[in-house]
Amino acid sequence: MVNNVSIEEVFNDVIRFRPIKHNDDRGFFSEIYREDLFLQLGLGKNFMQDNFSYSKKKYTIRGLHFQLPPKQQKKVLKIISGKIWDIFIDIRKSSPNYKKFSFIEHGKEDGWLYIPDGYAHGFCTLEDNTELIYKVDNYFDPKLDKGINFLDPYFNINWPCNEDEIIISDKDKNLPFFEDIEELISFSL
Repeated sequence: MVNNVSIEEVFNDVIRFRPIKHNDDRGFFSEIYREDLFLQLGLGKNFMQDNFSYSKKKYTIRGLHFQLPPKQQKKVLKIISGKIWDIFIDIRKSSPNYKKFSFIEHGKEDGWLYIPDGYAHGFCTLEDNTELIYKVDNYFDPKLDKGINFLDPYFNINWPCNEDEIIISDKDKNLPFFEDIEELISFSL
């Protein structure tokens, strides 16, 4: 417990933070983000852009996205309503977990999720009307915006729904396979 926040590493530098909720008969109060905590843990600062994502339907997939250096992005996300199945793939070539991935269910009661730069990230909504906010430490740059196809056979991700139930954008559906873009990736620890 640090600064009234429990900390759990869920996969190789991906961390879930659960702040203490102060409950009373009106509801509750909870901090969403503390820069001093991130600095204390060596996770960086200068989160400069906040994003909001809303998905109307369950089984909406967004991702697997990342942004290339020099504008790679750390993310801190919080679910406002609903629940997601969150997936992160380590694409840092110098990492012992290079090309390995993990996932976690994350809902509005689960606090924040920190995903370092050098990860491809995506999620599948598990409930209708899922909303999340997330902070990033670099501005979006469409020239550096990249992604991995959610059906990439190398990763063979077992999404939490059948393929015919998936709702996905044309952009995400047509992302390349990892082997076709691996040479572009230059993340390191």
